[in-house]
Amino acid sequence: MSGHSKWNNIKNRKGAQDKVRAKTFNDISKLIRIAVKSSGSGDPKNNASLRLLMDKARQANMPNDKIQRAIDTGLGKGKAGAIHEIVYEGFAPGGVAILAVAQTDNPNRTAGEVRGIFSKKGGTLAGPGSAMFLFKRQGDTYETLMPIELTEAAAILQLEELVEELENNEDVEEVFVAATWVSPQDE
Repeated sequence: MSGHSKWNNIKNRKGAQDKVRAKTFNDISKLIRIAVKSSGSGDPKNNASLRLLMDKARQANMPNDKIQRAIDTGLGKGKAGAIHEIVYEGFAPGGVAILAVAQTDNPNRTAGEVRGIFSKKGGTLAGPGSAMFLFKRQGDTYETLMPIELTEAAAILQLEELVEELENNEDVEEVFVAATWVSPQDE
């Protein structure tokens, strides 16, 4: 009777619920960091978008210490030390350049996580300057100078999976891709 253990079923169900909950918390934390960074204020009385996000976090039962940690990260102060903004450059399968902008208090941990995501999805993390020349900085964003047009469904799917995995990382704020494509689901 393998697979019929009540405790195994509870463990699997709880694991799935925890995974969904962690993704929700990461998404809300990222939005809180962005709201605090853009306004420069960690006080919800002076920052309307932060106040709305804090309400959303409380509705999702996000712990207060996680909310405060996201606010501190957005303000540039963290427990482990200063918050660093790092731009990771890499290439997706097919040679598409990618920039992943991360805010982290531990660059070594984040670099390992980003490198792991790239290698797991068939891409490579590259050295400084190897992909940056394909982008132009416009304020807080990067504009693609020479986008590659993707037409193969397999390459588009791999690229979308890589970008989604990078965006799901807690420290990665934004991902910029030097390519244009139409998603196979959109057709």
